[in-house]
Parts: sequence; C-alpha cells; structure tokens
Amino acid sequence: MSQRISRRKFLALAGASGVGLGLAACTPGATPPVGTGTPAAQGVLNADELDAMYEKAVKEFISGADVNVGKFWIPRLKPRMDGDVKVFELACQEISWESKPGTLIPAFAYNGRVPGPEIRVTEGDKVRVIVRNELKESTAIHWHGVLVPNTMDGVPFISQPPIKSGQTFAYDFVAKPFGSHTYHSFHNAAEQMAKGLFAPFIVEPKDKKAEPSFDSDYTIVLNDARNGAMVNGKIFPGTAPITAKQGERVRIRFMNGGWLDHSIHLHGNPMQIIAQDGWVLPTPQYRDTLDLASGQRLDVIVECQEPGVWAISQMSANVESMRGRFGMVMALMVR
Repeated sequence: MSQRISRRKFLALAGASGVGLGLAACTPGATPPVGTGTPAAQGVLNADELDAMYEKAVKEFISGADVNVGKFWIPRLKPRMDGDVKVFELACQEISWESKPGTLIPAFAYNGRVPGPEIRVTEGDKVRVIVRNELKESTAIHWHGVLVPNTMDGVPFISQPPIKSGQTFAYDFVAKPFGSHTYHSFHNAAEQMAKGLFAPFIVEPKDKKAEPSFDSDYTIVLNDARNGAMVNGKIFPGTAPITAKQGERVRIRFMNGGWLDHSIHLHGNPMQIIAQDGWVLPTPQYRDTLDLASGQRLDVIVECQEPGVWAISQMSANVESMRGRFGMVMALMVR
C-alpha cells in the first residue's frame, strides 16, 4: 500500500523537521564531482564536496518524491481464476532497469521489474504459478517460507528439472502458512538473485485476528548485490517515503534479498516486531534497529506519534564516506 504525497506537503514537512540534515547524515548516492588534481579526482571528496553531494542527493529525493512513489512501491500481481485455483503468470526476463533517475543497469526480472511483482493470497488458497523462462539460461523458483510439496520446492536436479530457456513450468500448491514470505531464483542464484529475481510472496491469514491490527501495509525488499545497495530495486535518491497520519499504526514487512546481513534503523520511532520469517511472535519485541540476515523477514508495527520526516537508514556499513558511498536510505513521513 502506498499513499501519494504532493511535493509541496513533503517540502513543508521536510523543512519543519530538518530532513535535509537528517538524511544527509546517514546517506547518499550522487556521483561525486571530478576535477584534475583534486581529492575528488582520486575518488575522495573534501569537506565542501561531501556537503554538496549530500545536499544534491537529498534535494533530488525530496523533489522526486511524488514521481518516485509510483516507481518505488512493488505492485501486486493480479491472478485469473481457473475454477477454484488462483493462477499467476511470471515471465523471467533480461532487461535494463532504472535503479535511480537517469541510471540504467542490466538486470534479470520477473514481469519486467526489480524486485518482481508481489504475489498476495489468503491462507488456504489453491495457487498455480506459471513460469515462462525468457532468459538465455535455465532457472527455477523457490518459495521461501511457503510450505509446498517437495516437487514444487524449486531446487534443480533435486525436486525438479531446471526450467530451460524457452520452457514453461507450473507450480501448484496450497498457500500456507500465513505470513511474509518470498519467491526467488534457485538456479545460478549468485547471478540471478543478485540481478533481480527475488520478490515478496504474502499469505494473509484467514482469521484477521491472528495478527495485530494496522492501518497501512508496506513491503520493503533489500538487495546489496551487483548493482548497489537497493531498496525495492532503487538506489537513493530514487527511493520514496512511507507516508502516514499522526496516530496511525503502520505495518512494514522488511525482507533481505541480498547476500549480506543488514542493520536497519528507524529514527525517532520504535518498531514493534510482530513476526519473524512469517511466524507471529508470541511476545512482540520493541527495537529501534533491526538486524536482518540474508533471506530473513521481519514484520514490524510503527506507531506514528511525532510528525515530521524520519530517516530510515542502513547502519551495518559505513554509509558516511568521503569516497561518496551510499546506503539503503528511505524515510517515514508522519503528517
């Protein structure tokens, strides 16, 4: 779920909360200036160049917020019905993907986007996913966290033959258990997952009381592989803010689709962890920083009390650098 925010409202809140300073202290991703004989020419910025880079990236994030919303949040894939079976269709493709405004990178994609579209079903649904391989190499899909029959597990030469280039394969299973899961390539995964073959698979509970209540629902997919530190397939300043009204309870589903562990910090608001790897915790835990191992999912509830724009940043790597390094950076905007 996403909410469109006008640039004027974002700028007003950003100014009131000092978002330029807040995000600059934990980000960015602009290309450093290059000049012969200067530190920047050698890949190292001086203090003024560092400030300029931060300011440029933050201004691009703010000015592009309204446009980026439509590109940043992962769309849901609509099924068609075949009797009582929900049928989804996926095409594995090689594409050029815009990681940030004006920057195209080579990528692998499900249905032309990185990460792939979100598949969302209800616990107990009969599901069929028809996979068409348009890559020049074989592939397969593993349903991470979903309890499927062994023949549907997506491990080539163990549970199924690989899906060769030009072939189609159908995965059939019943959606269980409820929770935040994923689907991803399990063939040449070091290349295919790293370049984009990873996506959310959400199973909603039959009984809505099985989970805590919330007002809005966001999915965040992290990837650190070949094309940079990405959030939902985008590099800062190409990301977009989570938006909420004061007093709302926002659910965020964090998913680590990269190879590295990541530590994610939300400024100004504690996060209540309600589920781990899809399983609801018997006792929710409060954190201001989350540690996500590769493949792990954490579901949190944020009670939005203080208005303003609050940075969401990666803490596990040194994202402040005179060498112009960037991090996984977004923001929570409470109005």
